[in-house]
Amino acid sequence: MTLDQVVALGPFFAHEQHPSGTAAVAPWRNMSELLDDPAVLEDRVMTTRAYLAAAGGQEPEAVEIRVAASITHLGLVARLVSPAFATSVLGDGVPPVDLESVHWQPVLGGAFPLSLAPPTTSRDLGAELFEGPIPALDRVTQPFNVSDHILKGNVASAINGAFVALTNAAPELAPRAKEVADALLAHPALHDTHTTTAGTFRRRSCCLVYRAAPNHDGPLCGDCVLSR
Repeated sequence: MTLDQVVALGPFFAHEQHPSGTAAVAPWRNMSELLDDPAVLEDRVMTTRAYLAAAGGQEPEAVEIRVAASITHLGLVARLVSPAFATSVLGDGVPPVDLESVHWQPVLGGAFPLSLAPPTTSRDLGAELFEGPIPALDRVTQPFNVSDHILKGNVASAINGAFVALTNAAPELAPRAKEVADALLAHPALHDTHTTTAGTFRRRSCCLVYRAAPNHDGPLCGDCVLSR
């Protein structure tokens, strides 16, 4: 069963499944609330801000809101991209990931609980992502003063992260995973967001997480434009 195979790949791929068109039942919530109620995303950004600040022994005000918003955005995108990417690689179609169809539990820290409707072969992964949750999450995050360049870089990073995690967990899937990742990264929406040299992916922006540390002196991600 493909769902079991996807779940076995790791926490960011793991998800539950609910029948298409069903309403979320507590403790599940419909992910479209991020679009319908600005307070939901604001609460998650502020909670992320406090979490990042505590990790550096600081007060929440020491972390810029745009930093917390970027990290929030990256986490949301990565969590949605990963299971859809893996399902597509395994050849079982694509689950709907438009936010109206997705159920979640907005707990903080790592991979939050996620439930998707069953995949179908009639869906195209690129269209499902770039016509659904990606522009929607970009749009609702922009009021936190995160540049479009950073948001697009977060998406590219999430796709590459799903590729790396999947191939580490299942090396035999690497050729197909690379094919799917390359197609997504070539999408016009991600133009000029990344480079790949000698097999090494590097984004052309920074998610800003280093700025959450005291004196803006935190570690950089491995794919960061600032890494050397």
